[in-house]
Amino acid sequence: MGEKAAPTELVMTRLLPRSFGREAFGLDPANYHAARPAYPEPVWQALRERAGLAAGIEMLEIGAGTGLATEPLLLAKPKRLVAVEPDARLAAFLGARLVDPRLEIVVASFEDADFGRASFDLVAGATVFHWLDAPRSLRLIHRVLRPGGAVALWWNIFGDPRRRDVFHEATSNLFAGGPTTPSGGGTIKLPYGLDVDARVADLRAGRFTPDQPLVLDWTLTLDRPGVRRLYTTYSNVAALPTDARDALLDGLEDVAEREFGGVVTRNMSTALYIARRD
Repeated sequence: MGEKAAPTELVMTRLLPRSFGREAFGLDPANYHAARPAYPEPVWQALRERAGLAAGIEMLEIGAGTGLATEPLLLAKPKRLVAVEPDARLAAFLGARLVDPRLEIVVASFEDADFGRASFDLVAGATVFHWLDAPRSLRLIHRVLRPGGAVALWWNIFGDPRRRDVFHEATSNLFAGGPTTPSGGGTIKLPYGLDVDARVADLRAGRFTPDQPLVLDWTLTLDRPGVRRLYTTYSNVAALPTDARDALLDGLEDVAEREFGGVVTRNMSTALYIARRD
């Protein structure tokens, strides 16, 4: 799989367009899968207790990627899990890694696919919904859910403006002038997944009844190579031309080694939103 530089207009645009999420993460699916941390266990407990995650249900997962959420969802033994993923490279990786008769992989964007009406009991989206148009996508989710069905949207959020993050402070200059992401990660503003009032308002406007959001704070420890592997998966890093991307990653590793002794701790948050179809 040959590497190609991102289009120049993406680098020059301060905010990456939502459409970039359809191609941002497929350059190296194996690294993405290995570098991204798992979702904390309380997420799965809440899905079981409050979103109806159980054996025999029919589920739709939006933006399945490499299957970081797909695999735990399958452990619930659903009757059917339809995983929609717009990047063919990620979909191929997912299909090769998870062979399960209950899993159906659809290579398409969620907004463009047709899943019929009242087809699912649960619609899930893990660290993906900031790449979608929320009002339109929630209308589509409402359409495909059965009455009383649930939508669950959650994020692993890298960095938390509510807590001091010394590695972020030491490396923020490396990102100056580069693109930013709709997730809000790495900026001083409130990340998309942590903007609780806005996410709950979106769900209410989409004719859903939200449950109490769950926000978990935790930390992630990385060695110097782990820093490079993780940051390689960030959309604002993937959008850079090859030379600029390599220079940024080299700089991150250098700071990790020189200022942190090769061990970096990052603030992490996981935010989960569950709502029922009205």
